[in-house]
Amino acid sequence: MTSATAHDFENQQAPAAVPSVWSEHLKLLAIASAVILAVFWRDGVDMVQTWWSISTYNHCLLIIPILYWLVQQRQDELAKLTPQIWLPGLFLTGLASLGWLLGEAAGVAFARQLGLLMMLQGAVVTLLGPNVTRGLIFPLAFSFFLVPFGEELVPFLQMFTAKLSMIFLAWADIPAFIDGVFISTPTGYFEVAEECSGIKFLIAMLAYGTLVSNVCFHSWNRRILFMLAAVIVPVIANGIRAFGTIYIAHHTSLDFATGFDHIFYGWFFFAFVLILVMAIGWPFFDRKIDEPMIDGDALSRKQTPPNSAQKPIKIMAIMAAIVLVPVIWTTALAARESSVPEKVTLPSVAGWQIVDYQPLYAWEPRFDGASHQILGRYRNQKSGAEVDLSIAVYDRQEDGREIVGYGQGALVPDTQWSWSRDLDAPQGAVAVELIAPGPVVRNVASFYRIGGKLTGSASVVKLETLKSKILGGPQQAVAILVSSEKKGEQSPLVSMDAFLSDLGPVDKLADETAGLR
Repeated sequence: MTSATAHDFENQQAPAAVPSVWSEHLKLLAIASAVILAVFWRDGVDMVQTWWSISTYNHCLLIIPILYWLVQQRQDELAKLTPQIWLPGLFLTGLASLGWLLGEAAGVAFARQLGLLMMLQGAVVTLLGPNVTRGLIFPLAFSFFLVPFGEELVPFLQMFTAKLSMIFLAWADIPAFIDGVFISTPTGYFEVAEECSGIKFLIAMLAYGTLVSNVCFHSWNRRILFMLAAVIVPVIANGIRAFGTIYIAHHTSLDFATGFDHIFYGWFFFAFVLILVMAIGWPFFDRKIDEPMIDGDALSRKQTPPNSAQKPIKIMAIMAAIVLVPVIWTTALAARESSVPEKVTLPSVAGWQIVDYQPLYAWEPRFDGASHQILGRYRNQKSGAEVDLSIAVYDRQEDGREIVGYGQGALVPDTQWSWSRDLDAPQGAVAVELIAPGPVVRNVASFYRIGGKLTGSASVVKLETLKSKILGGPQQAVAILVSSEKKGEQSPLVSMDAFLSDLGPVDKLADETAGLR
């Protein structure tokens, strides 16, 4: 940099000029953020509703005020910097826009919401520049906790908690038998349900541990060790809590243990775990209370001169185009025709007779928004074995009308049915064992047909949905569920295999049901 250029740049950094520059760029950021939130308001509302209505994500309600506090912590040091337009920031906006497009096409709410957040982050990077972004790097990174995530870990945590409880029960010399997520003792029959998996406290502790690691530590080694404690301690503590419930029931009564668990397993439990983690980390804090979170003087020395050729109006127009293209594209594709037959009936299967559906315990899969959904029972004319067949047909998938997702399919939330274990499945399917009070055991094999593929994988369904929506393939999707209740010692899978053999190719049935053959 020449002396003349340096002198000009120093003049641009003059204290009197900085407030007006900040004001101009913050106005641009406010406009860009408002436009992004207006265009993608649905995803923003969905996020807020998730924070408010699902206890696993109640902690997200605190993230926004924490973000405000983190920025306020850095305000004095940020004032030493000069914001500027930074063209490469549009790359982040474009990447976020593409992510939203893929999420919209595949029907993945997480991808859409992550795309919305990253578009807002892209606006910050583009309109405030790289140096200010360095000063805001942690608040920007911490904002990722606004996006609900982690539900996919629930089955793993259920199994882990159940197995950990068995270890503690063995140490306590309490006889127990484990079957999936169910534990039997002489006192009773216990389920490590989704609510007992510990996921909500694990996610909250991840957010809390990340915050403490930044605010209270300098050393990266100490930050990593503290984060490990923030993950390991709540998982082990949740296993101890589950064991404690069974232990109390063993020495008192099931009703007393259940009541105690409901009182203890709330924010009191979270507070206990939080205090325990803080007690572990407290002696190792190495950041002073009054120490600035960033060094504005050091960042200002890295400041590059603003590029006068990058006009705000031009940048805002490019950003608007990047944001709007995926919306226009998906809207145009959604207008294409995609029809299914007016009526769907149960198929005839050689050797099997359709009979009244009378389950041992009420069960019906859920497929919200399906164009057609039917459920019927078949009885083998020779063996008397009974198998249930459920078919759901979608003319197209949209928000709230996805064929796979939380609450869709064989296991319906807020019912007495619980997931027990995954089973070996027929080719092109996924199979699970469900248990209801009684206990009543039901095995379910789920087939999905979309884009010419038959699969049991939710990921493949999402990928094929994405391809058909973006590239213009058939929009129809079909779910076929074959299930049977356990009666006696014989596995329900035996009856299901016999039925599938007589039914014939499942992909053919799916295509005929959707009107594609």
